Amino acid sequence: MVRIDDRQDDDAIRALGYVPSFQRDFSVLATIGFAFGGFGVCASIAITLNTPMLLGGPASVTWCWLLGGVNSIALASSVAEIISAYPTCGGLYGASAFLCPRKYRAMVGWIVGWLNLLGWIVGLTAAESGLANMILSAVSLFTNGAYTITSTKVVGLTIGLFFIHGILNSLRTRHLAFLASMSLFINSAAVLLIIVLLLVMTPRSDMHTASYVFGADGLINGTGGWNNGISFLLGLLSVQWSVTGFDTTGHISEELRRASWIAPTATMTATAAVVILGWLINIILVLCSGPFADLPGPTGSAFLAILLSRLGKPLSLFIWVIICMINFYMGVSGVQASSRALYAFSRDGGLPDGRFFGHVSDTTKTPLRAIWLTVLVGTLPVLLNLASPVAANAIFAMSAMSMDLSYVLPILFRRIFHSHLEVKFKPGPFSMGDGWFGTFVNIWCILWVLFISVLFSLPTLLPVTAINMNYAAPVTVGMATDHWVVVCAERASILPWSTHSESRDWQGERGCRR
Repeated sequence: MVRIDDRQDDDAIRALGYVPSFQRDFSVLATIGFAFGGFGVCASIAITLNTPMLLGGPASVTWCWLLGGVNSIALASSVAEIISAYPTCGGLYGASAFLCPRKYRAMVGWIVGWLNLLGWIVGLTAAESGLANMILSAVSLFTNGAYTITSTKVVGLTIGLFFIHGILNSLRTRHLAFLASMSLFINSAAVLLIIVLLLVMTPRSDMHTASYVFGADGLINGTGGWNNGISFLLGLLSVQWSVTGFDTTGHISEELRRASWIAPTATMTATAAVVILGWLINIILVLCSGPFADLPGPTGSAFLAILLSRLGKPLSLFIWVIICMINFYMGVSGVQASSRALYAFSRDGGLPDGRFFGHVSDTTKTPLRAIWLTVLVGTLPVLLNLASPVAANAIFAMSAMSMDLSYVLPILFRRIFHSHLEVKFKPGPFSMGDGWFGTFVNIWCILWVLFISVLFSLPTLLPVTAINMNYAAPVTVGMATDHWVVVCAERASILPWSTHSESRDWQGERGCRR
């Protein structure tokens, strides 16, 4: 029996030019869990805490999270407004079809699609690599340092995790929805547990002063040459990598019920919760961090070093296992969102694959081909870990840059062309309106994205060598302008409007077919 809500959602998809292909098994709870679990606040901070703590100092940890978090909420609002109006699994890439005049559509879709795909896949690589490092750190700690962590072991485990997540994503949608619901409770419990345990088990006399947590005493330049302002701002990498992927619910919108309402609601709820809870965790971590000289400790993780110094080895390992579980679900949700983005791009002719990967399995009602292509492609950036010890920072920066830059054009065009005859933007249930407030939020978040993109192109350490060079910007540009992609953009009948009823004449000229 087909639910009324499902029929309405399917009708909305047909109005955008698509044939419904997915099972709508994600409830409100599962969708919020998917978004919140995708951020994985505890795991994200555990992976990236070294950057603000060691480059800018404790005050960078505290203030950069708040600064980046507030701007992330503005960006999330702008993204949520668009996915509410266009709830397709293409996310903002799919929406870009309907937000600009026809003469710009092919190139805009190509740029947004490739930046978004790059951001998702590289971000997934960063999460998987971070999880591998966390697991190996736990093994090293359990064996009292007898187990040695090497780049080869990290790469091997990361590839193994990719394949496990590919297997889990090959299950039916209802099983993925169950995992999403469970992740919401695990994430929430972990945040509460960490905050309470650190506050209870850290003697008041060992807690740092307010000046260390929030003020000048906490500004410690560890870059080796950048001025204090740059070293402080490099701490934004933690929050920008942790709080990104705002279109994650958009990519599963064809698997949601009441998608135009639930997708933006889950995005805003999860983003606000992660920003607030993440700031609290960071403050507590800095407050209870102990001597700065002891960080990041033998394990190489400042987060784990703080836990060990306050909770002891057995309890720290227990908490660390929970955090690894959270990060494990980040991998599950990352593969799901990335594969849907890749599926949508292939479905619309954006890949030189003859729409081979734009296929949904009749058995599982999931895009199995796109899932396993995501897994295979995602393993490639992992090899950077073999080339440079700071490759992880480049991967994180590349993810944040590509993902956030993919949002700029749709948000900009939503304002510029909202009343254009070929656009006629119709807002969904979540909208900031056409007045000054919505315009201000959109322009502000665009400027913020451009600012952090420049910042994250900088090397984190000076002097620059072949080993510590930040390859994020050149790799991003190189991958986005590769010759075969350009050829694809010129030859393909690109993107969702090519199947839309209003563009059938253009579709015929390009030789497009479903």
